[in-house]
Amino acid sequence: MVQGAWGIVPVHLNELSPTDVRGTFPGFAYQLGNLFAAEIVFLEALLAQNLGGVKTPNYASALAIFSLGAFLAVIIFAAIGREAKGIEFIKADEEEPMKVEMAPSGGTYS
Repeated sequence: MVQGAWGIVPVHLNELSPTDVRGTFPGFAYQLGNLFAAEIVFLEALLAQNLGGVKTPNYASALAIFSLGAFLAVIIFAAIGREAKGIEFIKADEEEPMKVEMAPSGGTYS
């Protein structure tokens, strides 16, 4: 369920990545976000206690508030971020990949 909601974020991170680190940047940024988000669970618990009480914390409201904040942040950053639309992934000065011909099955080249 989580990847269904957030699965587009790594794809967008790929578009924001510099070409030289396009393979590692999305994963690094995604995991860095996980590191920073690890503290959220404690803040949610404090907010749930403030919204409900110590014996009956209101986790539903606390989770809804934090989810709304995350949704708004993704919408804003996706809207203001640049897009790599229509770019060439192989630069004109780079060589095309070498095509290697394989010998037919059972045959040899002479």
